[in-house]
Amino acid sequence: MLKLKGIAAASGISIGPAYRLNREEFVVPKQEITEDQIPLQIQLFEEALIQTRKEILELQKRISSDMGQEEAQIFDAHLLVLEDRMLIEEVISRLKKEHLGVVYIFSQVLKKYIEVFSKIEDEYLKERTADINDVGKRILRNLLGKKRRDFQDLKEKVVVVAHELSPSDTAAMHKQNVCGFVTDVGGKTSHTAIMAKSLEIPAVVGLQEVINKIKTGDILIVDGSTGVVIVNPDSDALSFYRQEQQKLKGIAERFFLVKDLEAVTLDGKTIEISANIELPEEVPSIKLHGGQGIGLYRSEFFYMNRKDLPSEEEHYQAYKYVAEQMNPYPVVIRTLDLGGDKFLSQFAAPHDMQPFLGWRAIRFCLARPDIFKTQLRAILRASVHGKLKLMYPMISGIEELKQANSILNEVKEELRKEEVPFNNNIEVGAMIEVPSAAMTADLLAAEADFFSIGTNDLIQYSLAVDRANEKVAYLYEPTHPAVLRMIKNIIESAHNAGIWVGMCGEMAGEPSLALILLGLGLDEFSMPPLLIPEVKYIIRSVTLKQAKTIALEALKLSTGKEVEEYSQIRLRELLGWEKA
Repeated sequence: MLKLKGIAAASGISIGPAYRLNREEFVVPKQEITEDQIPLQIQLFEEALIQTRKEILELQKRISSDMGQEEAQIFDAHLLVLEDRMLIEEVISRLKKEHLGVVYIFSQVLKKYIEVFSKIEDEYLKERTADINDVGKRILRNLLGKKRRDFQDLKEKVVVVAHELSPSDTAAMHKQNVCGFVTDVGGKTSHTAIMAKSLEIPAVVGLQEVINKIKTGDILIVDGSTGVVIVNPDSDALSFYRQEQQKLKGIAERFFLVKDLEAVTLDGKTIEISANIELPEEVPSIKLHGGQGIGLYRSEFFYMNRKDLPSEEEHYQAYKYVAEQMNPYPVVIRTLDLGGDKFLSQFAAPHDMQPFLGWRAIRFCLARPDIFKTQLRAILRASVHGKLKLMYPMISGIEELKQANSILNEVKEELRKEEVPFNNNIEVGAMIEVPSAAMTADLLAAEADFFSIGTNDLIQYSLAVDRANEKVAYLYEPTHPAVLRMIKNIIESAHNAGIWVGMCGEMAGEPSLALILLGLGLDEFSMPPLLIPEVKYIIRSVTLKQAKTIALEALKLSTGKEVEEYSQIRLRELLGWEKA
């Protein structure tokens, strides 16, 4: 029996034989061509692009019908790659210049793009490498006339083992005999992980050399809640995890019974449960899963995959739509988090040795008030259509917050002169994701209407752990005593100043930490829509007094592992999950 630990990507437990999926390799010939062959090579490339687009649209239509619009939109990124004029023009230009076959030229351009994206520090954008790779392989298959791999021939329920899985691979598992998957690479925010959650397929990623440790036919247990994978388990382990499977099935049925109810504790404390989104089209999923608002609307994606800047009207229409759709629930828009590794091509940006610590987020906005004001104008204009709020990312001190509010006041004055209506009392918050902000939360609270704790960056900065680096992933601990103490300080500082505190990082959607955060006094939890029913169920199952006791005990523990184990035990005890 071999026990492995990776990153928990999609919760649940699966047990079954391994199906090892070897890496898909392409033999790409380096073929010289003559000048008169170039038009035919360009035609082959264009036909491959058309065929690939047709495949993706068909896949998107099927996913939309079977799983929902939110999951289907994952493939919008694939379509954007197909429409990337820079990529297409580079292929054609090199084809004419180098007089080599289009298959080889395209493979070289694809390799270059993947290398560029893989070096990006931002976790979300780094993991979009898989999207580029996925589309690239589709195009190569069509250029070479190869069939794509699928799972239709599987005769029994299996656990797929792979170095990595593309979103297309994961989508192909739908309604096939796949009960779980494990991969060498990947993270919680990859599109593959998102698809696995939607398909309710337990998944563990970031196991590193797992594909070399498992062979087809090995019996696997995949615990997607803890990130544990057991290879060829003994009878005791099999018996234990089969019982756990039955418990989880009963528990999941309970979650959906409460999804449309208020998140109120047994002793009457009401908590706001909101959702994190990137696109307006995700609103239906929030409503489906019982969300009571949007705690984080990421806005920088208006700026990505384009050469020009989005107009004020583009911003306005998107914000107006979300505000109207979510009304009377609140919508918190995070102002753009561009910078460092997420610059548009036309910006003359300095090269940052450490992009995450460089010229980004509020620093970029303060340096480019012209861009910042366009977004602020749109948010203010849209504020009359619902309950909009705004917050600034990566605030590190009081001066930045005052400067940002000063620019906001300038925009308000401009709109008044233009007689454009807006909510003059719109709430303005600060994201607390930098240790300096966490330590001076009492000072920031005097200038903000609310705080939203961005735990992803706060943990990364506080523990000096690159959250996208698999080699140090084990050090990324939301339960680290330092992290809990900072959260406690942030919440207390905010409440002392009479303002509310939300959390929009991954930590807010961790069921095992819900009781600790509730006990520390968190007012709002914001998470991916799919996680809302479970967290809501947990909050409705305990008293605030019980949660406070759990939080106080957790703060006394010395290590993150101790906190994690303690919180899981107390959660099971209070909710009676052993008896489920």
